[in-house]
Amino acid sequence: MFDTPSPRQPRRLLASTALLLALAQTACAQPPASEAPAAPAPAAATVPGEPAQVQSFAQWRETFRQQALAQGIDAALFERAFAGIVSDPAVIRADRSQPEFTRPIWDYLDSAASPQRVRRGQQLLAEHAATLAAIEQRYGVERSILVAVWGMESNFGGYMGNKNVIRSLATLAHEGRRPQFAREQLLAALQILQQGDVTPGHMLGSWAGAMGQTQFIPTTYQRHAVDFDGDGRRDIWDSSADALASTANYLRASGWQRGQGWGLEVRLPSGFDYALADPELRKSLGEWRALGVQPQRSLNLRWDDAQLATLLLPAGHRGPAFLVHDNFRSILRYNNSTAYALGIGLLAERFGGGGQIVASWPRGEQPLSREQRIELQHQLAARGFDPGAVDGIIGANTRRAVRASQQQLGWPADGHPTLRLLEALRGGQ
Repeated sequence: MFDTPSPRQPRRLLASTALLLALAQTACAQPPASEAPAAPAPAAATVPGEPAQVQSFAQWRETFRQQALAQGIDAALFERAFAGIVSDPAVIRADRSQPEFTRPIWDYLDSAASPQRVRRGQQLLAEHAATLAAIEQRYGVERSILVAVWGMESNFGGYMGNKNVIRSLATLAHEGRRPQFAREQLLAALQILQQGDVTPGHMLGSWAGAMGQTQFIPTTYQRHAVDFDGDGRRDIWDSSADALASTANYLRASGWQRGQGWGLEVRLPSGFDYALADPELRKSLGEWRALGVQPQRSLNLRWDDAQLATLLLPAGHRGPAFLVHDNFRSILRYNNSTAYALGIGLLAERFGGGGQIVASWPRGEQPLSREQRIELQHQLAARGFDPGAVDGIIGANTRRAVRASQQQLGWPADGHPTLRLLEALRGGQ
C-alpha cells in the first residue's frame, strides 16, 4: 500500500488508470498521520567547514549496514538481502519524474469498474466465499470492498510489481527525494525478511516498495499484516487469504464500520448552494435532506438521519453528486485519491449488480493539465485568493480559492477548477 505525495507504484495492470495513478502517488494503505514520515535526511556526508561530499552507494550501504545491525538485523541476513544489490537508475527516474495526468475521472471510473474486472471479481467472490466470510466476521469489513481493493491494487494478484524491494528502497534511501522515509521502509523490509515471512528473492513489489496482492509498504505490513491461513507466515504475495485479511485489518484500524456503507449518489435541488461541497464540511443526512438533497435511487438500507456525510462533486456542479460517509475516509487512508475511493466503492457495488451512476458526466470537459493547474494557482494568488503552494496539486486550499473566485464571478461555487475559470482569470474577470 502506498502513502506519500506522489511516487505511486505500478501496482495495477493498465486495464485501468489505476496503473498510471500508481506511478503518480505513493504507497497504498498509507500510514496514519501518527506514522507520517520524518523530514528527509541528507544523503551526503558532511564535515564542518568543508563542502558536502556525496556518498557512493557502497559507502552509503556500509553506513546503513551499521545502523541496521544496531537495530537488531542479523549480519548474515543483511548480507543475503544485499547480495548483488546496486542502485537502480529506473527507480530514481521514477522518483524524480513528474508525470502528467489529465485523464478525466469518468474514464478512470469506467476502467476501475470495467466489465472484465467486475466479472472476475464476482468469480473470486464465489470461489473464496468461505474465506471471505471468515475474514468479514473477524474484521467487520465487507467482502465486496476487500475484493474491490484486491482488483484495483494488483488485478487480483495478477500484477504485484517485479522490482526487488530491497534494491528499490536502498536506491531511494541513498539518493531519493525522501531518504529518511525510504530508510525506515528499508529497515522494516529487513525485519520482515528476518521474521521469515518471505525470502529476499521473493520480496518483489513496485519501484516505491509497495508489496503483495494488496500493495503494502513495509511499515504498514509490520503493523497490519496477518497470518490468516495459519501457516506461520504473513504471506501477502502468495496467500490471497493473508492479503485480504491484512487489508481488512488495515481498514478496520482506519475506522471502517461494518454496515455503514461508503456513500451514495444523490440529486441536488434547484438553486442549491454548491459551496457546501467542501471536504471539510460534514452534516448529518437529516440536515442534507432538509436542504433538499435526495438519493438518486431508492435505498435498500434505511436512510439514517444521524449519520454524518460530506458532499462530493468530483466533476463540479455539472457532474454527479455523492454523499460520502466515514468509510469513504477509511478508503482514502488506503490511497488518498478521491477517484480511487469512488472506484473502490462503485466496483464493490457492481459485484452485486449495483454501482451504476445515474447522473451524466461532463464528458466534453477536458481536465486541466499540470501546467494549467500551476497557472491557475498563480492567477488565483495574484487576485488575492490564497491557493496555498503553487505546485499543480488541487488540494483543499486551492479549492477554497477557486470557490472564492467563482463566488466573485457569480458562478456556481463548486470549487472545481476548469479551463473556463482559467480563461476568465487570464482575461482579468
